Amino acid sequence: MRWSLFGLVSLLSLFVAAPMVSAAEDYAVLIISRERLEVPTNCEVGLYINDQLAGRLFQEQATSFNLPEGKVSLRLKLLPGQAAGCLPGMLAPKAQEMNLKAGDVRKVRIALGQDGMYLKPATLGY
Repeated sequence: MRWSLFGLVSLLSLFVAAPMVSAAEDYAVLIISRERLEVPTNCEVGLYINDQLAGRLFQEQATSFNLPEGKVSLRLKLLPGQAAGCLPGMLAPKAQEMNLKAGDVRKVRIALGQDGMYLKPATLGY
């Protein structure tokens, strides 16, 4: 009797564990780094995902997000802080669109161009 109860419990645990395995693949991982000194400022950079502040990065930092699949709007902006000259500009910076698929692991880094800061694809490095 004990073995049949143990077998039944084991079988039920397999059905419970199966949705957990598939749920792990419903998201994409987005890694955003400011590890290189491409943006020559001590100011804090704000990362907006779908127009909501989702993270803050100083020099030599990186952060990651688990995001659902689909299109994501990303925007970078200097945040006001204690250091002089860290006030944001008058115009809102352009947003970058990124299409994520479930199971993706993407890494981007913050770079500086003629139009301001933008996200540039980077290698994962592992």
